[in-house]
Amino acid sequence: MCIRDRWERAEIGFHQQEINFHLRQFWNRLELPVGQRVFVPLCGKSKDLLWLAAQGHPVTGVEISRLAVEAFFQENDLQPRRWGKGAFDVWEQDEIRILLGDFFALERRHLADIAGVYDRASLIALPPPMRERYAAKLDAILPAGIRSLLVTLEYEQTRLAGPPFAVDEAEVRTLYGGTHAVELLYTRDALAEESRWRDRGLTWLLEKAYRLTHRLGAANR
Repeated sequence: MCIRDRWERAEIGFHQQEINFHLRQFWNRLELPVGQRVFVPLCGKSKDLLWLAAQGHPVTGVEISRLAVEAFFQENDLQPRRWGKGAFDVWEQDEIRILLGDFFALERRHLADIAGVYDRASLIALPPPMRERYAAKLDAILPAGIRSLLVTLEYEQTRLAGPPFAVDEAEVRTLYGGTHAVELLYTRDALAEESRWRDRGLTWLLEKAYRLTHRLGAANR
């Protein structure tokens, strides 16, 4: 089942109501000056977009589910301007812009002004066959020298179908190590704090936060 189907069925257990712990704790490790724009792939209706904007960063998100985009603006009492731009419908108010459409339809021109990336729910939303394609697409469309905050989950995949999917550290380094410096910032025992995952059959669950720094000399795929 794809992410858009899960939104339509209201099966959105991956959605977080609160600002992400790792975002609050480690965003400053990217050292992005105020005013630089941030990209949030597969953003859903995350309140993290509001937090980033409050830190002084214009935000561009991309999301395939119209229900999620509508919910974001409605639930936060926002009245966006809307217009078409190629393969996307653009929804924008103040510092927040969401491109409604397929992530894989993005082109360089859509993200030419991006200085940083926040990925909490994108990589882990994709099944294994799509993750390599996703990482390659990011490398192809983002400006050189980009810095990213990546949040992943690790657990016994056989116990939970996903999404969110388990993505271990070895896979992160395989996907990004050829073009980025990969730094593990923090590992958190999420099962100890969130019983909903234990109720779904997990016996252990780790959240990991990484800083990815694109090597300026690394050629895009």
